[in-house]
Amino acid sequence: MKFKEVKIHRPSIFRDYRGDYWTLWHADEDEGEGLSWLKFNHDKVSTSRKHVLRGIHGDSKSHKLLTCLQGEVYCVAVDNREDSSTYLQWDWIMLDDKSRDRILLPPGFGVGYLILSERAVMHYKWAYNGEYPDVDQQFSLRWDDEKMAINWPIKNPILSKRDGAL
Repeated sequence: MKFKEVKIHRPSIFRDYRGDYWTLWHADEDEGEGLSWLKFNHDKVSTSRKHVLRGIHGDSKSHKLLTCLQGEVYCVAVDNREDSSTYLQWDWIMLDDKSRDRILLPPGFGVGYLILSERAVMHYKWAYNGEYPDVDQQFSLRWDDEKMAINWPIKNPILSKRDGAL
């Protein structure tokens, strides 16, 4: 990932003939990855079908830790901090249920993702002070904005009314 502020974490996974077993979050174990100082206070789960594009949304006060629990998604991070040298630049990572990679986005970064598998389940873990930064406190960026020129794997994704109206 080109942004030093955005962190990618890979948990250790125990696999055998029955499947796999891994820890989604454990403050003591994640201390070595520099995450233990975060006080997570909110979890969400999103399920989507193939070719759904979610996002690009973010806010100025929360950290978001995203993990793909099932499926495969093309995940894009966008720097939306106007005073940053990487303002409106983007980078991507493939998140899936095999690597179990997690992406941690700090305040000011937007995230959007496109579902590549038939179905995907995403887990969000939020850390913020005060009230939850709901839609009215979030920023939204158009998925196909020419200024960002994001290289999405498909041209006609399925969008929410919110994302389609940007």
